[in-house]
Amino acid sequence: MRGPDACLALEDGTVFKGTGFGAVGECDGEVVFTTAMSGYQEILTDPSFCGQIVTMTYPLIGNYGVVDADLESDRIWARALVVRELSRVPSNFRSEGRLDDWLERRGIIGIEGIDTRALTRRLRVEGAMRGVVSSTGEDPDTLVSKARAAPSMVGRDLVLEVTRKRAEVWTEGFLPFGAPMECELSPFEGDRLPIVAIDYGVKWNILRNLVNAGFDVTVLPGTATAEEVLSHGAAGVFLSNGPGDPAAVTYGIECVKGLLGEVPLFGICLGHQMMALAMGAETFKLKFGHRGGNQPVKDLSTDRVEVTAQNHGFAVDPAVFRRDDLELTHVNLNDGTVEGLRHREIPAFSVQYHPEASPGPHDATYLFKRFREMILLSEMA
Repeated sequence: MRGPDACLALEDGTVFKGTGFGAVGECDGEVVFTTAMSGYQEILTDPSFCGQIVTMTYPLIGNYGVVDADLESDRIWARALVVRELSRVPSNFRSEGRLDDWLERRGIIGIEGIDTRALTRRLRVEGAMRGVVSSTGEDPDTLVSKARAAPSMVGRDLVLEVTRKRAEVWTEGFLPFGAPMECELSPFEGDRLPIVAIDYGVKWNILRNLVNAGFDVTVLPGTATAEEVLSHGAAGVFLSNGPGDPAAVTYGIECVKGLLGEVPLFGICLGHQMMALAMGAETFKLKFGHRGGNQPVKDLSTDRVEVTAQNHGFAVDPAVFRRDDLELTHVNLNDGTVEGLRHREIPAFSVQYHPEASPGPHDATYLFKRFREMILLSEMA
């Protein structure tokens, strides 16, 4: 059964017409694209996509259905989903339902039948833009005006929208489906280390990876102060991924400043950016960001190239590495942007990407083990 007519209007006046699926309605957001070929459920429930209209560059989406085990949080955070073709006949033994029905139950708008290749090329040339998706029959010119009035991601703090409200002890680990028993993510055997994970928009599989790496994990809200974090007596602190402009999360930056030198730190994605800001760096908005499961990154300490999962629209200004106390550890091989850093004098390191790879390759899962080794070395010092 064909859905209602729908369209995607961009702030530059471009309008893409298609067919609606999922919920009927209208929403605005920053229009971005991801090159991931699968993992649409993980992407939609990733808090880092809060405030964004997500375009899948892979043409056929929904073909393996949906399953509750693949959620990365307890709700969908993306504002809308844009695809070339929606599969309404899922074929997978794990499937528990159809993608369009799942979106409809959760009030999320989808649009299919547009030229996602043309849209992606436009976003690459012009940059990520504000947009509106509507399946209500609204006039396209009106939708363009609404897109231009939508809030910008620059200067926008979205952590307050996605972070948990109270502390929680997380105990669930996992062995990924199809992963060999000897992989880095196999269940840990040995003495466990207590850590605090600060939730700026953390994904469930990141927490599962920390458990599998041998940590007892207490998760605190992103608004936690350094004093509150240190009161837990943790051996280390993990700074999570999250959405929005890192420079706008001033309370998080102040917290990290108070933790530097007091406890070993490992940050990813937004946590990486806030660690850099706490160390005196600056951040800037990328033209169209890095989103997908195929971003090549070089670990400068080993000369090893990793294929990584990423989702971010901001990056750290490399000018900070003129200082002797900071080291650039990872670089993006597509555009040379900063993908990792470490402090030479205190136990603290971070990466721009998502080492848990949900979805994506497992090349970077060694970083959880590196975090544990850093904590043990700092305890011996």
